[in-house]
Amino acid sequence: MARSLKKNPFVSHKLLKKKKKFIKTWSRSSNIIPTMIGQTIAVYNGREHIPLFITSYLIGHKLGEFSPTINFRGHTKLKGDNKSSHKKFYGTKN
Repeated sequence: MARSLKKNPFVSHKLLKKKKKFIKTWSRSSNIIPTMIGQTIAVYNGREHIPLFITSYLIGHKLGEFSPTINFRGHTKLKGDNKSSHKKFYGTKN
C-alpha cells in the first residue's frame, strides 16, 4: 500500500468552519470533500482569486488544480519562419 493511501485528506480548518456561499482562500493544497458541494470557493493563484463552484465531480481533487498560476503563451517561432532558415537544424546543404 502506498504511503499516500494511508494519509488522510488535508482540508484547512478555516474552510471547514465557514458555511457561507462564497469563500476566499489561499489554501491551494486543501482537498475537496463532500461537505463543500454547492459552495463557491475563490482560490488564489498568486494574482487574483478564481471562483470555483464545487460539484460532485470535483471531490478528491485539490483546490489548486483548478486555478493555474502561470499562463502558457505558446512556443516562440524563429525569425523568417521558412525552410531556408531551418537548414542548420536539419543538416542539409545550401
